[in-house]
Amino acid sequence: MRYWLLRSEPDAYSWDDLVRDGATEWNGVRNYTARNFLKDMAPGDQALFYHSNTEKAAVGIMEITRAWQPDGDDGKWASVAVKPVRKLARPVTLAMLKAEPRLAKLEVLRQSRLSVTPVRDDEWAVLLALGDA
Repeated sequence: MRYWLLRSEPDAYSWDDLVRDGATEWNGVRNYTARNFLKDMAPGDQALFYHSNTEKAAVGIMEITRAWQPDGDDGKWASVAVKPVRKLARPVTLAMLKAEPRLAKLEVLRQSRLSVTPVRDDEWAVLLALGDA
């Protein structure tokens, strides 16, 4: 199993929207690096749902339920299906991410413009500990 961080602006699509819907297609990603990360995902992988822009915090855990498929008519982009697993006990804010030395190599901090990034196993454990403290 691999771990990921997927970002969405909460006014466009939020954690509460995902819980309400029960599942969604994670589509609309228009960056080649982020698209390639989507193509690396497999059913059973888990991802943090990160509210970008206003809240800037990881708020929940999702599961990838279907591998990538083409997103759009040209076949150039990709999407995956996700479902909610659980809400974190407390949001893991961007300030918390930056303050934690064990997360210094976290891709979302190094490539802040990407909406889809991988999370290493050790980073995942730290992120869950922060969110469930």
